[in-house]
Amino acid sequence: MANTAHAVPAPRLEVDTRWIRIRQRPVATLAIGLGVLILVVPEKTLATQLLVFGLFAMSFNMLLGYAGLLSFGHSTFFGLGAYGTALVLKWWHPHVLAAMAAGLVLASATALVIGWFCLRRRRVYFSMLTLAFNQMVYFILFQARDITGGDDGLRGIPLPDFDIPFIGSIPIEGIHNPLSFYYFVLIVVVACLLAIERILISPFGRALEAIRESEERARACGYNSNRILLLAFVFAGLFAGVAGALYALFFGFIGLETLSWVTAGVVVMMAILGGVGTLVGPFVGAAIYLVLQDYVSKYTDSWQLYAGAIFVVCVLFFPQGVWGSLTGLLQSRWVRNRG
Repeated sequence: MANTAHAVPAPRLEVDTRWIRIRQRPVATLAIGLGVLILVVPEKTLATQLLVFGLFAMSFNMLLGYAGLLSFGHSTFFGLGAYGTALVLKWWHPHVLAAMAAGLVLASATALVIGWFCLRRRRVYFSMLTLAFNQMVYFILFQARDITGGDDGLRGIPLPDFDIPFIGSIPIEGIHNPLSFYYFVLIVVVACLLAIERILISPFGRALEAIRESEERARACGYNSNRILLLAFVFAGLFAGVAGALYALFFGFIGLETLSWVTAGVVVMMAILGGVGTLVGPFVGAAIYLVLQDYVSKYTDSWQLYAGAIFVVCVLFFPQGVWGSLTGLLQSRWVRNRG
């Protein structure tokens, strides 16, 4: 009877074991969930926006969650990735991947320059420097009306077919055909997530986390913290550029709001709502924010008030974000059950 009293219930142990397996394979689990998402959500365009902004929030999460750097100007690289892709498509009409590559080069090269200057300082000074550079880039694109369209935005972006050698071409119609475009975006996002996961579990990622915990100790161990943080900054800018390129292909229109400080604040909210330091959290935060924006705004113009209230509640009662707090709770239950 003593053995029976202390036995762990089989269903609970099975559920907890399944949860641990999910935590061990976050990208695979997320890819399966996102692949099914388009089949169950009523609005297909919202699902595509979730992919784009989830990747954008994940790129920011590389800085805040893994490097401990709070950037107030991360939308700079999102907007430059979008503008770079759109301008190449409009004036040269190359292959879609070539246009996206142009946006990535522009975003990552700018991240290299901005990161080199901003990483001369830390903490709040770093954050303010990123915001200052964001405003500088915003002003440059605002003044270049003949190229970017200024405050009217960049319109008339062509959406060519995606040519596959020896197979054929797949039409990319963006918002006009959200179902087929969704799977194109899904393939790109999953490839980026696999690359991000590989970066974070590599010795470079471990060094990055060591610098986040204590930069002085990391330097004492022989790590060049400035070089490692600069490389992380470039990686974050590159993946933000990918999200911006997908944004340009989806909407066929680019406005200056893509690189404004408001967009930079939105991505901070998404990452913190879902939970920084995880691969799934930014997508959860993006889903919460976009659902609020899409559905609550249908009933009231004050949807931002509700979004702000939910953000306050999450910060107070879910300090690790929705996903981070949920995984922490289930992890503690799993430990207790095994004990």
